[in-house]
Amino acid sequence: MADTDIDKRFDIHEIAKAKQAELQRFRCNIYCCHSTGCKSSGSDDIIDLLKAAVVEHGLEGDVRVVATGCMGLCAQGPLVRVEINGQKDILYKRIEPLVARLIITEHVVPALKLSEGESFEIPPFLAEHILSLDLPFFTKQEKVVLKDAGHMDPEDIQEYIARGGYLALEKVLKTMTPAQVVDEIKRSGLRGRGGGGFPTGVKWELAAKVPTIDEKFIICNGDEGDPGAYMDRSILEGDPHSVIEGMMIAAYAIGATQGWFYVRAEYPLAVERLEKAIKACKKNRLLGNNIMGTDFSFNMEVRLGAGAFVCGEETALIHSIEGKRGTPRPRPPYPTDRGLWDKPSCVNNVETFGNIAKIILKGADWFSSFGTETSKGTKVFALTGQVEHSGLIEVPMGTTINEIVNEIGGGVPNGRKLKAVQTGGPSGGVIPAEKLDLPVCYDELKKIGSIMGSGGMIVMDDSSDMVNIADFYLDFTVDESCGKCAPCRIGGKQMLLLLEKIKKGRGTRADLDNLKRIATAMQKASLCGLGQTAPNPVLSTLRFFEKEYLDKLVDAKPAQVGEN
Repeated sequence: MADTDIDKRFDIHEIAKAKQAELQRFRCNIYCCHSTGCKSSGSDDIIDLLKAAVVEHGLEGDVRVVATGCMGLCAQGPLVRVEINGQKDILYKRIEPLVARLIITEHVVPALKLSEGESFEIPPFLAEHILSLDLPFFTKQEKVVLKDAGHMDPEDIQEYIARGGYLALEKVLKTMTPAQVVDEIKRSGLRGRGGGGFPTGVKWELAAKVPTIDEKFIICNGDEGDPGAYMDRSILEGDPHSVIEGMMIAAYAIGATQGWFYVRAEYPLAVERLEKAIKACKKNRLLGNNIMGTDFSFNMEVRLGAGAFVCGEETALIHSIEGKRGTPRPRPPYPTDRGLWDKPSCVNNVETFGNIAKIILKGADWFSSFGTETSKGTKVFALTGQVEHSGLIEVPMGTTINEIVNEIGGGVPNGRKLKAVQTGGPSGGVIPAEKLDLPVCYDELKKIGSIMGSGGMIVMDDSSDMVNIADFYLDFTVDESCGKCAPCRIGGKQMLLLLEKIKKGRGTRADLDNLKRIATAMQKASLCGLGQTAPNPVLSTLRFFEKEYLDKLVDAKPAQVGEN
């Protein structure tokens, strides 16, 4: 069924029924990861070879090859999943061109010829590329936001609808008041997934209460800039319509008529898929006037960030959309009162919006059944660094560091030992190995001197130098500082100079005292979160790995180290 068939009338139930019937005709679905990670490993060629082999064997009516979103285990890409009706799914790793053709000739073709009750063995040269779906990496996750990523065509609006897409939007537009939507999100306990952890429903309530004199805006923050983080990028690449739907529900709840996606220009594939999804929504009257035959009208546009880390802060982001230099401003007033072009604006990040439709359809109680008392739901993490199974994961809030690193991640490779885990990117802190049982949630991370951040999680083994780690992150934030306020501009640079001095073996105990003193000043006096949290990597490494600093000081001899 082509998109042109639904230009004049758009009934999501009819579309879902027709698309489901179309998909059921295929006896085999082959999903090839086509996210940024796998594309860089050659998945474009793999997809072309798979499609060519399907045509050669005359299987176009039976086999569907889909370029899909991230499947999670990024280090093993390109990944290809083969789903044949009535048979166990097979996931292939590190696919090479020859292997792609053999998947069709030696797996799909013979499997489709099987009679009921028959079985066959996959040849050894293919079997060595099989990745077990029984790995803890897959079985110990709980997917909400990532549920459909890697299992559908992210560029096909009809397939999204066939999987229940836009039913939540229909539900709120036709059966709920804006206040009821806000209440449902409040009851769910969803907190902002961009790092701050502010209750989403409360933010919506504040924005909704501001009188609509002219217009309100809803803004999606896709300016993901933490080193090693790619959660938002993967969500937009794998399931863009879920974010759009969540954003539209938010707009209805607060009374917004215009939405803005702010996405990093360094994410070309995410931007491309997002723009295609918006275009499909406009074509099929899911954006524009009188959506789904109601009084709700809404449109959205995409704005590209220019690579400034500080634009992840909501007021700097707003300035950037306005065409100004991306610098923060003092708050209050908060954007919910005076935001984009001085009009009420609500800013949430990509993952936050990705949760909304699921909450509306399944209910606040369902969502809040995951997680902890104060951190509800699940969280997407980019698990990277010195870990066996690096990739994109989603786990319930409160899952321990040990479960994430040693079970889902498979532990530290090459016989080395875990030394620390860094969360929250440049604004976060390091968690030492002895804190493995720490639940990963907003409050527990804050107690230990780190933060959730947008979801970056970097594993470090016992070869890592913690002073170098602190220096790396501080150097990043100093470079990314907008320079508007003195505590961040000057304090960060002075801390960095002290770290460089210590690294070169010329530091003193007084330098450690000065690091802590300047860090405190930055935390208390910086204008925005970048400066306030920039000292975190230094302070957390000093807290848990002070010996590594002392070993580099000229006035702290080895005999003295144990006394501190």
